[in-house]
Amino acid sequence: EVQLVESGGGVVQVGGSLRLSCVASGFAFDDYAIGWFRQVPGKGREGISCISSSDDTTYYEQSVKGRFTITRDNAENTVYLQMNNLKPEDTAVYYCGAGSDIYSAYLICQADQLRYTELWGQGTPVTVSS
Repeated sequence: EVQLVESGGGVVQVGGSLRLSCVASGFAFDDYAIGWFRQVPGKGREGISCISSSDDTTYYEQSVKGRFTITRDNAENTVYLQMNNLKPEDTAVYYCGAGSDIYSAYLICQADQLRYTELWGQGTPVTVSS
């Protein structure tokens, strides 16, 4: 079965850290760029960090730059998002998504309507309490 499964979300206080994981199965993981996206009720899903298939290119949305780090382990079919210095505005459901590696990490994250993302996980909620 082709799927992405996220984990690691939860409730954390302001300034705390979480590490999200996205485990892929059923497809050639190292042929795909992977991204982390988030969505709050009433707003569209936004790309916040993406990584190329070969791990040599990353993209970060401005609001998370310097606080979040995306990495991938192709041997384990897993992508991680280390989130530090969390803020209340980081509260959202976080999704991982996969797109063909013919597209850059930037395009996976920032394309209009996220149209280059082919596969989505079910999401993991993150709540940052003040």
